[in-house]
Amino acid sequence: MKDEKLSKKISYALRHAPWEYDLELDDQGWVKLQLLLEAFNKQKEFSKVTEDHILKLIRLSDKKRFEVLDGKIRAVYGHSIPQRIQGVASEPPEFLFHGTTNNNVESIFKNGLNPVSRQCVHLSPEVETAFQVGKRRDNSPVILKIRAKEAFIAGIQFYYCNDKVWISNSIPSNYFELFNCN
Repeated sequence: MKDEKLSKKISYALRHAPWEYDLELDDQGWVKLQLLLEAFNKQKEFSKVTEDHILKLIRLSDKKRFEVLDGKIRAVYGHSIPQRIQGVASEPPEFLFHGTTNNNVESIFKNGLNPVSRQCVHLSPEVETAFQVGKRRDNSPVILKIRAKEAFIAGIQFYYCNDKVWISNSIPSNYFELFNCN
């Protein structure tokens, strides 16, 4: 079994369709790890997955999509489920970055930076990470530089996920500008 396939399946279960696995997330996105394991073990492809396997997968992942605490697991970011996952607002660094497609830039500057199919806008403290995210949908992505500290002081909420991902509900266009990668 490939770890990448298992990671994608866990992402799908915890971020997008927990009901397909008979899982019910609490208001912070947590579910008992044992329940997730039981749901996966019912599928032939994942019938031999163990708790140790999932914990190792999480520990070795560079994307840090999941966290485990007190026998529970959750996706840290990326939710598209209707249930709103509650986070704890944190003071962001001075600047954060967002990678997007050239086709979206005009709309973003007109309407602000808003989540599309996810619950929140994904941001990064590093230009390179934002570039890689934008590159998923555009070979020459546009990078936005968000004046996060200024927006936070003005009342915009930011949520720390891990060292590569911050999220926000939305960001008005007066708090960002095009970032020149050259």
